[in-house]
Amino acid sequence: MHAVHPCLWFDGRAEEAAKFYVSVFKDSEIVNTARYLEGSPGEAGSVLTVRFVLDGQEFLALNGGPQFTFSPAISFVVPCQTQAEVDEYWERLSAGGEEGQCGWLVDRFGVSWQIVPDALPALLSSSDTAASQRAFAAMLQMKKLDIAALERAYNNS
Repeated sequence: MHAVHPCLWFDGRAEEAAKFYVSVFKDSEIVNTARYLEGSPGEAGSVLTVRFVLDGQEFLALNGGPQFTFSPAISFVVPCQTQAEVDEYWERLSAGGEEGQCGWLVDRFGVSWQIVPDALPALLSSSDTAASQRAFAAMLQMKKLDIAALERAYNNS
């Protein structure tokens, strides 16, 4: 059985987006590019789809036209072990896009991402409810998440 993977609908920028994403994530590659054929809805020879892999996860980018756009209702979570990873992914993916609250951003193609430190779920789901509430309140004040500041809030220091 094949694994489930997302298809991202672009308006003429599928190849550009795939190349960008492959440049951001380690262990990533473009696997295949398919082109529109004569008699198809797109211009013959232009990019129809780009199949690519980001850190082991397969994606398909489709040049489908202007009918559909991205929404924050679907986002991709990027787990990060260190603040340096958070900083790098935040900087690269938000460039030309829009920074949101609580670790969310929209890249220059309109795709939503969550840049999340691995420590965050434990801070927010601790049996120490008051500490979790402090960490949550701190997170609500942030755009890019700051692990040290979240841990300070959790520890009330």
